[in-house]
Amino acid sequence: MYKILKKEKLNPTITLLEIDAPYVASKGLPGQFIILRVDTEGERIPFTIEKCNKEKGSVSIIFQIVGSSTLKLDALNEGDYIEDFVGPLGKPSKLDHIKKGCVIGGGAGCAIALPIVEALHNKGCDVTSICGFRNKDLVILEDEFEKNSSKFIKMSDDGTWGNQGLVTKALEEEILKGEKYDDVIAIGPLIMMKFVCEVTKKYGIKTTVSMNPIMIDGTGMCGCCRIVVGGKIKFACVDGPDFDGHEVDFDNAMLRNAMYRDWEKHKYEETCNLLNKKEG
Repeated sequence: MYKILKKEKLNPTITLLEIDAPYVASKGLPGQFIILRVDTEGERIPFTIEKCNKEKGSVSIIFQIVGSSTLKLDALNEGDYIEDFVGPLGKPSKLDHIKKGCVIGGGAGCAIALPIVEALHNKGCDVTSICGFRNKDLVILEDEFEKNSSKFIKMSDDGTWGNQGLVTKALEEEILKGEKYDDVIAIGPLIMMKFVCEVTKKYGIKTTVSMNPIMIDGTGMCGCCRIVVGGKIKFACVDGPDFDGHEVDFDNAMLRNAMYRDWEKHKYEETCNLLNKKEG
């Protein structure tokens, strides 16, 4: 079992957990992920590694409460234990070719984008970060992005944080100003990544996206995480999670991700009622 060393609420729906997991901490690299189970009856759920502290032997993850499993995970506190914590899984992000890059995060995807920004910053790259949220109350990791970005552009749907508009608006404005990027890395909702890729394709800019489809075993055997890339089936857990954004079939990915939405809503409500009864 794996002990929770730290719990921090970043906003009403997003939580950071630091987990005692020395082996994973010693091997984890930016872009990789772990799979955990909250308890013996829990489902296997993947989370991108936010940070590895090799000296402390801990791994930090950031997650959004969207279903029953993340609701149960959020109910745990410092000192509690998680049943399983497996990793690192997936291929690390390829960053060696980047001297000037743009990293785009949307909502909870900013938690996945941050380690990429930090890695680029630490190797001396010129890195522009563009982060988008619905409003200022949902903002996470602002100080960390400020610290590690050569340029940090803030966008919000309602204009309460930074500039009003979508991340694609900010990206295209930077391109039209003459900024030339070796790679644009986009991490967030599928619809956001799709439109980022449409912008960069117009200008012939290499674009990498991080895919997080439905996943179970994390070894490529179950096939649940299959996506279509360049007309071929790929498995996000072993072939990714990073892919050439211009080759990803986003419409297919969005259709697959929506398959269990009603079931997830039902399980969330069921778990919420159960936890409320326990607290009562």
